[in-house]
Amino acid sequence: MRCFLCWVFFCWTLWTLANHVAMLFNSLGLPRTVRLAPHRRQLPTNNMEISYSDFKSLIEKDEELVIVDVRSKAEVDKGHIPGSIHIPVENVGSDLSLDPDAFKEKFGVPKPPLDAPNLVFHCQLGRRGEAATEKARSLGFQYARNFAGGYKEWSEKERK
Repeated sequence: MRCFLCWVFFCWTLWTLANHVAMLFNSLGLPRTVRLAPHRRQLPTNNMEISYSDFKSLIEKDEELVIVDVRSKAEVDKGHIPGSIHIPVENVGSDLSLDPDAFKEKFGVPKPPLDAPNLVFHCQLGRRGEAATEKARSLGFQYARNFAGGYKEWSEKERK
């Protein structure tokens, strides 16, 4: 019986500690993502993905939409989403850190502000787009999202 009570106390202590840590993170305004282990993905909790239908609606009505294709040049040469700019995933950090004039000179469009409501990244299937979205958010682009279906879903649904 004594061992059981020790176990209950231990579990209660861990639960209390976890709640205090969560309250501390919330009070500091830290993102609520969970890193399970170094080799596992972060679990998005801040609306980091956009569906095909929502993405299509944005394209049809939002003039301030910035679409960033993070695939390789060879992939982009085979086809791309109209209006997208090409920034390979490995260059997202450095290119989004350019000053506005250098960004416009390099890509021909204005650099999105940190609070741009419609900054969407995509790749072929979603993984590189997710990495680019996380990188953009770490640089302060708080509303950056990933079109998780990627160019594959786009091309399949646009052929109809």
